[in-house]
Amino acid sequence: MCEHLASAFRFETNLAKDEHLPDTDPQTVPAAAADDASTAPQSSPLKRRRMRTVLLVAAIAVLALGGYWLFEYLTHGRYMVSTDDAYMQADTVVVSPRVGGYVQEIYVEENQQVAVGDPLFRIDQADYEAQVAQAQAQIDAAHADAASLGAQIAEQQAAVQQARANLASAMADQRFARNEEQRYAPLAESGAVARETYAQKHSQREKADAAVAAAQAQVAAATRRINTLRAQVGQAQAQVEGGEAQRNAANTDLGSTIVRASIAGRIGNKTVQLGQLAQPGTRTMSIVPVDKIYVTANFKETQLGEIRPGQHATVEIDALGGREIAGRVESFAPGTGAEFSLLPPENATGNFTKIVQRVPVRIAIDPPADLRAVLVPGLSVVVTIDSRTGGNAGSERVSD
Repeated sequence: MCEHLASAFRFETNLAKDEHLPDTDPQTVPAAAADDASTAPQSSPLKRRRMRTVLLVAAIAVLALGGYWLFEYLTHGRYMVSTDDAYMQADTVVVSPRVGGYVQEIYVEENQQVAVGDPLFRIDQADYEAQVAQAQAQIDAAHADAASLGAQIAEQQAAVQQARANLASAMADQRFARNEEQRYAPLAESGAVARETYAQKHSQREKADAAVAAAQAQVAAATRRINTLRAQVGQAQAQVEGGEAQRNAANTDLGSTIVRASIAGRIGNKTVQLGQLAQPGTRTMSIVPVDKIYVTANFKETQLGEIRPGQHATVEIDALGGREIAGRVESFAPGTGAEFSLLPPENATGNFTKIVQRVPVRIAIDPPADLRAVLVPGLSVVVTIDSRTGGNAGSERVSD
């Protein structure tokens, strides 16, 4: 703009000099000069005035445009932070089976819309049904063992009662034998009865004592046997619980043979095929939540001083001819993009070259209904943030 003004100024100066040149007498001018003057083109005063008017209007227009541009920059432009290193993104979920097996059925197609819980594909269930049946058989066997032990406990309780009755009988015989021994002892000392008779009574008392001891041992053994059987019943119940746990795990695996959608979205990158041997954790397809799409804008670190969460943003979509939608700054990444790369830079060794880093900034958007089917992750956009709004308004604005 300055060069154009300087050129116009020089042109007008030359015109002014031409107008103020004194008139010369044709007779005093040499013939050669007269011939040159006769051959030079003569510019009319009308053309000179028109040229000055055009240049004046052009200068005024340039000054007006420059003033308008300066006004827009001071009142609006300097508050706008923009980047074209921005893309549409979504939190895509990779679908993988929990269990392995051959794929028997596929219920979805590429790009199909699915809801939460919709079946995607089914793995052969025969092996897992067998595991459920085996676990159920173990539970039934453990229940049968517990029932058998319960019957044995009842039988042993009867044996305990019998042993206690035998103990009571032995104790009665013991009392009788002691009384007989005590009655015959003075008679044997006085000679009223033979010493052999007293010896027999003494022997009968010792046998009665031994019988009581044996009966007591039988009672104790029978009682301990009940405790042993009860412990075996507890072991059988534990086996029942273990079998139930195995059955629950087998049922879980059986239910996992039908792989379902964990989120709502559209199917993409579908690689599973009918009859394929799917291994646990194998990538089979992806679900893209296109209704929860957002923008990741990679701003330079020198631009972050003007950006705060909550500020208004404008997203210009390249795929739609520059159509704009409104957005809002949602959050910042906890590090630069280089920090989360596969090989982060190590600046402590070797030569150092300073490079302006970029920090991903998440922009929340709410596109109109007619655009939701068009916006997909990966589209290029241009993001412009108004630093006068949201969390950066007023005193929070950071000056350069």
